[in-house]
Amino acid sequence: MRITTFNCNGIRSAARKGFFDWFSRQQIDVLCLQETKAQVHQLDDEVFRPAGYERFFCDAEKKGYAGTAIYCRVTPDKISRGIGWSVADQEGRYIQADFGNLSIVSLYMPSGSSGDARQAIKFEFLDRFLPLLKQFRGSGREYVLCADWNICHKEIDLKNWRANRKNSGFLPEERAWLDQLYDELGYVDSFRLVNQQPDQYSWWSNRGQARAKNVGWRLDYHIVTPALASRVENATIYTDENFSDHAPVTLDLEWDWQTSQS
Repeated sequence: MRITTFNCNGIRSAARKGFFDWFSRQQIDVLCLQETKAQVHQLDDEVFRPAGYERFFCDAEKKGYAGTAIYCRVTPDKISRGIGWSVADQEGRYIQADFGNLSIVSLYMPSGSSGDARQAIKFEFLDRFLPLLKQFRGSGREYVLCADWNICHKEIDLKNWRANRKNSGFLPEERAWLDQLYDELGYVDSFRLVNQQPDQYSWWSNRGQARAKNVGWRLDYHIVTPALASRVENATIYTDENFSDHAPVTLDLEWDWQTSQS
């Protein structure tokens, strides 16, 4: 199974830059998008309806803002939108597709980079999300959480880590939250299972030629439940083309679509 996660920073903008042409060539089974910045009724053009895929959206109430989506080759058993509190649901930050015993989530974590008020919202989101992630672990289901997490975990995950220790996305509290996710709840950063190389980033600022110089951050992860760790075959970040300020990140996972059982 091939699963790609991508913060498209506007699905219409990414389409104009050739994203769906690239997508059609990648043999992706499930595509998780974040920051679609559109309502589904605005996406009737055939470019947004690639052949062989079903699509599901969780739109923000505010037009042109946030939003998540899932494209998939196999019809899900169930689609769930939202997780029960306003910042997640009104901003369209969570959509989940269930395939047998496997759940694939597209999540757009709030950013705190615009100021203290949004950072407080981000911390509240983290506090409320962790118990839900604990419930997932106790459910007996396997999860692939595809997200723009808006957090870097380790120094290897961003170029200028020293200068960003007091900035949103690399705050000690945010990194400690990921420590809990991994060390206490047992979730696994699938990318680092198979790719330990430095300078592997998925987001770059639009300022100062950051992308050309590869001064980036790895913000986009597939986080998986521990039983899936041994099934991770490959993980890559596609940087040859520029569809957004983020890059698509792809996970290859050994999984039987026919039975959807581990």
